[in-house]
Amino acid sequence: MIIDKERGAEAISDTENTLHEVCDRIVSQVGRVILGKKEQIQTALCCLLAQGHLLIEDIPGIGKTTLAKVLAESLGLEFRRIQCTSDMLPGDILGVSVFEQKTGSFKFHPGPIFTQVLLSDEINRATPKTQSALLEAMEEDQVTIEGETRALAKPFFVIATQNPLEQAGTFPLPESQLDRFLIRIELGYPDRASEQNLLRGGGTKHLMEEIKSLVSPQEVVSFQKLVAAVHVSDALVDYVQNLIDYTRSSPVFHVGLSPRAGLALLRAARSWAFIHGRDFVLPEDVQKVLPYVVGHRLRQMDGQGEVAKEDLMELLLSVPVTV
Repeated sequence: MIIDKERGAEAISDTENTLHEVCDRIVSQVGRVILGKKEQIQTALCCLLAQGHLLIEDIPGIGKTTLAKVLAESLGLEFRRIQCTSDMLPGDILGVSVFEQKTGSFKFHPGPIFTQVLLSDEINRATPKTQSALLEAMEEDQVTIEGETRALAKPFFVIATQNPLEQAGTFPLPESQLDRFLIRIELGYPDRASEQNLLRGGGTKHLMEEIKSLVSPQEVVSFQKLVAAVHVSDALVDYVQNLIDYTRSSPVFHVGLSPRAGLALLRAARSWAFIHGRDFVLPEDVQKVLPYVVGHRLRQMDGQGEVAKEDLMELLLSVPVTV
């Protein structure tokens, strides 16, 4: 893909597909494997291009791991997977130093976190100590091991899957960990037609063999920079501020949204606009991504559970659009 710098960062050579068409091709290719889930695929791509991290919460067997693999392959990114268990240690993720007799010194063996797309499968089956090993990486794109700071690859994208908390052997993610995830989605059961196609085809393994890289890692990084440059008007910033203020004063919510949550909402809205071919954000972009961005950040007034989808809709209905 060729970017014409003289016409601006968003201008693309006439001989190339537009960025919107490239995003459509990525979503379409992933959708050939993850059937009937276009919005969830778009949201996952939105999260990556916004330089965030994705949490997928659902029951086993829905296609969470498959989505991560196919998205990484479509974007030409290195993919590694860790299966979280209760006996996993932080070193199993970050890496360890091993003494080598031949050299008489320690040699660091990097863990699976040194990749571009890391799938942390069933993250809530790991202990809180192991879960916390991802905090620095997700926030700062680096890890500190044995006193030495090591940079991670660019782009760096964590996709974590989580089983419902009522299932056996799970440890709830603390609020500080949840806040590191820009977006949380649920895949849900496929619709009847999509599931019938899946049953007739005998699964998705043969479909994954047809997946090819549509862009390069360097292009993904350039897309992320373009997303960060998507225009947000002062009036739209006021609208986002009003949404945040409402959560802080409403009797529905235990604790209102933080400034970091507001920044996350704007990042996701920029990315959603970019995916849909615009270099400016509309209120509709904010409204579309809001449930995915703030749903795991808000609690009911009693602090015992997450807010219902109806409460999030009430939030949108209660705050007028001022743009």
